[in-house]
Amino acid sequence: MTPVRSPRPAGEPAYRSLLADGRLAERAAKLDAALSACELCPRRCRVDRHRERGRCFTGAEPIVASWGPHFGEEPPISGTSGSGTIFLANCNLRCAFCQNADISQRPAEHVSHASQPEELAAAMLELQRAGCHNVNWVSPTHQLPALARALALAAANGLAIPVVYNTNAYDSVEALCLLDGIVDVYMPDLKYADDAVAEELSGVPDYPQASRLAIAEMFRQVGDGWELAADGTLRRGLLVRVLILPGGLAGVADTLRWLAGELSPDVAVSLMSQYRPAHRAARLPLRPELTRTISAGEYRDAVEALHEFNRSPHTLVQRFVGR
Repeated sequence: MTPVRSPRPAGEPAYRSLLADGRLAERAAKLDAALSACELCPRRCRVDRHRERGRCFTGAEPIVASWGPHFGEEPPISGTSGSGTIFLANCNLRCAFCQNADISQRPAEHVSHASQPEELAAAMLELQRAGCHNVNWVSPTHQLPALARALALAAANGLAIPVVYNTNAYDSVEALCLLDGIVDVYMPDLKYADDAVAEELSGVPDYPQASRLAIAEMFRQVGDGWELAADGTLRRGLLVRVLILPGGLAGVADTLRWLAGELSPDVAVSLMSQYRPAHRAARLPLRPELTRTISAGEYRDAVEALHEFNRSPHTLVQRFVGR
């Protein structure tokens, strides 16, 4: 069932309306109940995460690797005062080239860092007091119930800045439906267009289909338009990140063609060129192309595809730095 939204005053985060009529706490409770047979992501491992860890190596309580103002996101997200990033530990993917592998793929190092939603709520409020433009949940999928409980507590104590859902897009549509009216800014990756590449590099063969279904749900919720604050930061909208991989492994043209044809050519895209061989990528014997950065030709081809399929005035293209 699609959640019913309350009217949202202009400029106010969507979750404030849900807080006012009690539905924010109800959504948090529904997400928490989902942990009993977890299907928050398309892995659908169905373990009771109140009792054991899922395939994301995470139980029910929040595990935060770090939090604070961050100035390295896209300009509409970081603005001048920073994005209030909360980096969640562990992940539901196993990307061979992950640049944050110390956070996402070393669960033993974070197992003792579990906290309580009250602590997470206090962090959100501190980020607001520091002047951050938003609260940015980084890799939130597997920790959604704890984040929703913390948000309900923080909102009850005055939190009033947008929530950015910064995800790898390997999210279940059912969980995303419960975020309708909670999240104002969706910022998903769209990593691959090919099943075999997704399985080899991230361990999930269904990534292309699952991520496209997830992003279609995000699009249903917020559309292709942007609502901007007076300072130019994004208050509501969708920004899809596409990372160019060496050897055409990301399938950038196929991804952009799908976005334009199935959703809208006006969906804003962040085309990223910063790939570097991190984590296991430098030593993958079957993928020697991943041991290098992208070439000028690969960058040019991706930009040409963007110009062919995308017409959003908000689309961002990261500058190519040749090596």
